[in-house]
Amino acid sequence: MVHTFVDGTYRLTNLTTESSEYLAKREELRLAEIELMHQREHVAELRRHLPEGAAIQDYQFEEGPRDLDGGDAPVRRVRLSELFTKAGRSLVIYHFMFGKKQTKACPMCTAWLDGANGIAHHLAQNIDFAVIAAADIPTLRAHARSRGWDKLRLLSAGSSNFKYDLGSEDREGAQDSTVSVFTRDGQGVVRHFYTAHPKMAPDIQQRGIDLLAPIWHFMDLTPQGRGDWYASLAYGTKVLTTQT
Repeated sequence: MVHTFVDGTYRLTNLTTESSEYLAKREELRLAEIELMHQREHVAELRRHLPEGAAIQDYQFEEGPRDLDGGDAPVRRVRLSELFTKAGRSLVIYHFMFGKKQTKACPMCTAWLDGANGIAHHLAQNIDFAVIAAADIPTLRAHARSRGWDKLRLLSAGSSNFKYDLGSEDREGAQDSTVSVFTRDGQGVVRHFYTAHPKMAPDIQQRGIDLLAPIWHFMDLTPQGRGDWYASLAYGTKVLTTQT
């Protein structure tokens, strides 16, 4: 019965006790989900066809040893252009809301990066990915160790204007979470391709980069929905299970 039409509805289970009301509403929802899928694909196509972005300066960052557990020294200086590992790849940078006026790591950013660490080896097949924070290297890496971020490339913006220029920091040092994408052309010029912030409009403060994290999408599958849930650093990284 699964994946067949029965009485005009596309069946997704083999349950025989689903009411006609439930099946009708589930069919309405299925069609809406297909419409949403097409809209997401349309938005992605619009994004892919953005005109050539602005050439930007080759910002300089600070980076500790690749081994997160290998201490925090030596610290080396790395240019934005050096974050590209090969020709033809895009560079995605997550602006971590941590450092300067943000003296405590943002719980939401931390939740996003917990997920990014888990899929970093998949991302590496197609794109280059890095995390840049205003926090200094020892502070940034200490937080990363507490979260087990052993697959993320972590950099400090140091004294550069990178975060300000891309809109993830204001003149007073207040931080924001942001994602930016960069390309490098055949002449080695780094160009800005795309930047998104949580704030999408004056009345949309928190939804702009939802698609980067599955947390809310899992919650949206449930009758309780996402509610007003907000991430916390207090519950750490351990998952508790009940055994009978």
